[in-house]
Amino acid sequence: MKKFLSIISLSLTILGCKTGSKTSDADIATKYQGYELIWNEEFETAGKPNPVFWNYEHGFTRNEELQWYQKDNANIMKGFLTIEGRRERVKNNNYEAGSNNWKKHREFAEYTSSSINTRGKKEFQYGILEVRAKIDTAKGNWPAIWTLGITKPWPSNGEIDIMEYYMVNKEPHILANVAWKGSEEYVKWDSEKIPFQHFLDKYPEWPEKFHIWKMDWTKDYIRLYLDDELLNEIELSKTNNPDGFNPFHQPHYILLNLALGSNGGDPSETAFPQEYIVDYVRVYQKKK
Repeated sequence: MKKFLSIISLSLTILGCKTGSKTSDADIATKYQGYELIWNEEFETAGKPNPVFWNYEHGFTRNEELQWYQKDNANIMKGFLTIEGRRERVKNNNYEAGSNNWKKHREFAEYTSSSINTRGKKEFQYGILEVRAKIDTAKGNWPAIWTLGITKPWPSNGEIDIMEYYMVNKEPHILANVAWKGSEEYVKWDSEKIPFQHFLDKYPEWPEKFHIWKMDWTKDYIRLYLDDELLNEIELSKTNNPDGFNPFHQPHYILLNLALGSNGGDPSETAFPQEYIVDYVRVYQKKK
């Protein structure tokens, strides 16, 4: 069953930033009754993301996107992770003249960005994932908060898109999706695509503010929220792969990235750098 509720909270928690009084550790840990905080990344230490938790993707990776992923574009400053999209030329070390492979036929990348993930370092099954972030909505940007299952190749491992922002039919949308292996089609999607205008109509300053994306994940359902507005609800009784394996009944790891081009649209007339800023990532699970 899917629900689309017009419930949006413009609280200080959503609109504020890391200034003034800081939320106490006790308040963070006890935010959800009956749950406990099992892991959080507050990005308080300046420099690079903590290598104990975070890996980097490198080069061209997926979807024929324009950016070259590199470590240099992810940095922590003043309590925030900033993933920066840049217009800059980088040599493609995998270039092969005449290749038909999209990852190899370009001698140079014209854009760079970063993609980080917790694979093999922080993985979880069920609970509440909460991310507070600010996205740039300029044309060409494709920021995301998502997870992938730890076993089987994509899409049999399962994908959960807590947040995506990109162009659908040449109009910007916020998306909340899950994907798994289909029986008739290669990949099966349960997707909600909400026109970005829906959020602007409620709050014209939306792009200038931080927002909270949340996933509530149990063995029975996944619910995806933006600022307490339920965007999509997925019944996990319907998400089995053809072999009977349910990819949402296994641990997943977290990915944060800013893609450029492809579904994000043409960034050629967009002013760079672009910034995707993350305040925190928190994972809660039910108390045992």
